[in-house]
Amino acid sequence: MSAEAAPRTVRAAGVVTALQGLVGFAFVAALLFRASTAELGGAGTLNRSSTYGEAGYYAVLSTFVLAAGIGLWRGKRWARTPSLLLQLLLLGVSWYAFGPSDNPLFGLVVAAPAMAVLWCLFNRQGRAWAFRAGEAPDADTSPK
Repeated sequence: MSAEAAPRTVRAAGVVTALQGLVGFAFVAALLFRASTAELGGAGTLNRSSTYGEAGYYAVLSTFVLAAGIGLWRGKRWARTPSLLLQLLLLGVSWYAFGPSDNPLFGLVVAAPAMAVLWCLFNRQGRAWAFRAGEAPDADTSPK
């Protein structure tokens, strides 16, 4: 299978991962809006410079997540590992939301797409695509 022949499940995982990156950019926009409308000075007020720094950090992370999603959608094998790592981290976030934070709705919203991407990348077609099962030098390509 070539890069153009990525299965539908891998492309679907790419779409979900790209959407997660776009949600990250929405969070960045919310941080920037909050920083621009914050009051300065006094105890308990927002420090604009640290909020801008936080927004920059999340913008870099969101860029990489979006790149991994687009890479999966385009059938690039390099994008599989970053996407898998992101989903595993998001499962940790959802576990914390379910348990110690006592916010199960947020946990479900985070866990559902992460589980969907993991399923899409670990099913038979996703594994065959990732490991290039049909391109192995010793692969049996004779019809059975």
